[in-house]
Amino acid sequence: MSHEVLSTPVVDTVKAPNRAQSRARAARRRKAVVTGARVLLLIGVLGLWELLARTKTIDPFNFSMPSKIWDQIYTWITHGTALGSLGEQIWYTLHEALLGWVIGVVAGVVFGIALGRIAFLADVLGPYIKVLNSIPRIVLAPIFVIWFGLGPASKVASAVVLVFFPVFFNAFQGAREVDRNLVANARILGASDRRVTLQVVIPSATSWIFTSLHVSFGFALIGAIVGEYIGATKGIGLLVAQSQGTFNAAGVYAAMVILAVVALVAEGLLTFAESRIFRWKASGSDS
Repeated sequence: MSHEVLSTPVVDTVKAPNRAQSRARAARRRKAVVTGARVLLLIGVLGLWELLARTKTIDPFNFSMPSKIWDQIYTWITHGTALGSLGEQIWYTLHEALLGWVIGVVAGVVFGIALGRIAFLADVLGPYIKVLNSIPRIVLAPIFVIWFGLGPASKVASAVVLVFFPVFFNAFQGAREVDRNLVANARILGASDRRVTLQVVIPSATSWIFTSLHVSFGFALIGAIVGEYIGATKGIGLLVAQSQGTFNAAGVYAAMVILAVVALVAEGLLTFAESRIFRWKASGSDS
């Protein structure tokens, strides 16, 4: 009997690593299959596009083709653009988007937490925020160009108004969804309103806020690009406008590809930061 009792944990410890290894292998296989499917889908779409354009099934003048788009990107990389080096244009747009994104995120978080915590402010400012949110914010870009000129300020302003609202509403909802028991316990322990907000509400709303960050950086890029398209001295948006003005479809698509790469890199960095900050969620779910 004692021998059986002692041998049981040995069997369990052997089976547990095997199950963990099996799950890890299955996860790796699935990731490889998904990656392969994505690559094949991209190759298929680009190949079909190239074929249809070369056979004149679609108009190559209007739709261009992947090979010409790549040639345009390569030309911009090696010989620069009419506005200067490609890196300078990317950084100019990225700088405007990043600055607008940071300002919009900070303002959205501050106002969202404040209105989520203070009912009086929510009642007073709520209707005005709904009215402002109902305005198509892209149409504000020409107004910002009139107000702030062709420099970066008008593009930053466009990015801010696009970023603010999704961050605000997520922060507001996150503040409202905080566990009331946590707040009550903190108050029982003598925490002030400030400490409750900083140590309970904001950490609880962080997951809501991070959800909006993934979408909001794309909005910041859109704001910067639209502002540059309307009026600017440099930037990817101006490249799009110039390519459109010269009927260079390949240039328009090339600028879109560059923006997509920038957005994907930013999304990857945000996902990495989120996985580091919320590492406890993964460990909690495994248990």
